Amino acid sequence: MIRLTLALLLLTPLAIGAQAPTPPKLVFAFELHAEVAPPLVVGDIAAGTRRIVQITGGTFEGPGFKGRVLPGGADWQVIHPDGFSELDTRYTIQTDTGKTVYVQNAGIRHAAPEVMKQLLAGQPVDPALVYFRTIPKFETAAPELQWLTRAVFIGVGQRNPSDVLIRFWRVE
Repeated sequence: MIRLTLALLLLTPLAIGAQAPTPPKLVFAFELHAEVAPPLVVGDIAAGTRRIVQITGGTFEGPGFKGRVLPGGADWQVIHPDGFSELDTRYTIQTDTGKTVYVQNAGIRHAAPEVMKQLLAGQPVDPALVYFRTIPKFETAAPELQWLTRAVFIGVGQRNPSDVLIRFWRVE
């Protein structure tokens, strides 16, 4: 009885025509260009094909915040038979003032099968045809960069033949 009453209370505002809640605001944080090596194909596993894409460098820049992507990170991918891609990317960025930030960026990427085939073959594709989203987590000891560790971010990515572009937004 209590559960039913609670459910009715939660549903009543929407059921009687109240407006849906306002979505959170997104604030641009920074843009990152990661240079990448050709994929190393590990092979077929239970979920699909395992690939590792090494990150060889790059840059990033946002309001009051810029620097470089350090070499040595990688994207550990599982490509499902239909092209749907699970991404687990880990790398380090360094600000132009020498502060380092560890980034763990989980994501997914998918498109129509013919588009994914071109993308996975390293061919250019129209980014508007590809759903590429990430959820980054940042770690740093730098006091002035704690804003990265104390908010939720989303990334919107674009895979090019030799690099990846990701734009990050902070969720207010």
